[in-house]
Amino acid sequence: MTSPIVILIALCAMAATMTGGLLALKLAGKLPLVMGFSAGAVIGVAFFDLGPEALDAGAGLYTPRTLLAVAALGFFFYTALDRLVARHDCEGQANPTRGLVGAASFSAHSLLDGFAMGVAFQASPEIGLIVAAAVLAHDFADGLNTVNVVMKNGGTRSFALRWLAVDAAAPVLGAALSLLITPGRGVLALLLALFCGFFLHIGASGLLPESHRAYPRPATTIATLLGAAFLYLVTTLVR
Repeated sequence: MTSPIVILIALCAMAATMTGGLLALKLAGKLPLVMGFSAGAVIGVAFFDLGPEALDAGAGLYTPRTLLAVAALGFFFYTALDRLVARHDCEGQANPTRGLVGAASFSAHSLLDGFAMGVAFQASPEIGLIVAAAVLAHDFADGLNTVNVVMKNGGTRSFALRWLAVDAAAPVLGAALSLLITPGRGVLALLLALFCGFFLHIGASGLLPESHRAYPRPATTIATLLGAAFLYLVTTLVR
């Protein structure tokens, strides 16, 4: 039953990406509180779910120091990937190449999201559902960012929509790839630690700054704290 659930949620991630991108065209500037909440939720997934699960799965196989180092590797890998995305215009000038690279990088993010979700379901349905919620939040924001980075750099509406379609299909492909892989306990622990780093970067370096820059008020901070508290309660109840 795992495979149909993974594909179904991946299709939901596709819908979330498309929704985020279309809203970016219609409701720009009105979604920072949602992004703030999503930031707290995604960071909460890393701290309250993926990190502890990696330590549990790797008990007796790896030291906590090794697993934290793998999490750091995941964080800095995503940092390197993000450097391909110039989210700020240089001296206010549009750059079509920057928009192209940015959209392609967001699509790569979404591919990894789908793969992470599929692997999480292999760990347990509970972990899979929690990670799936974070993937949906992130892919919604990715849809927003994909359209924004293309449009801000001189891309046409049709070009932005084409890249939005690519970004939306990416988590489905990533989830499908995860179904071809069945990692053992040791590999699973490493993957969970790696994805912990991914999600820390997504939340702390992606969603959180974006929400605050768009709406730099106490409300965004409160939304972020509520998102983290929500994930803490969810993971506590699930366990």
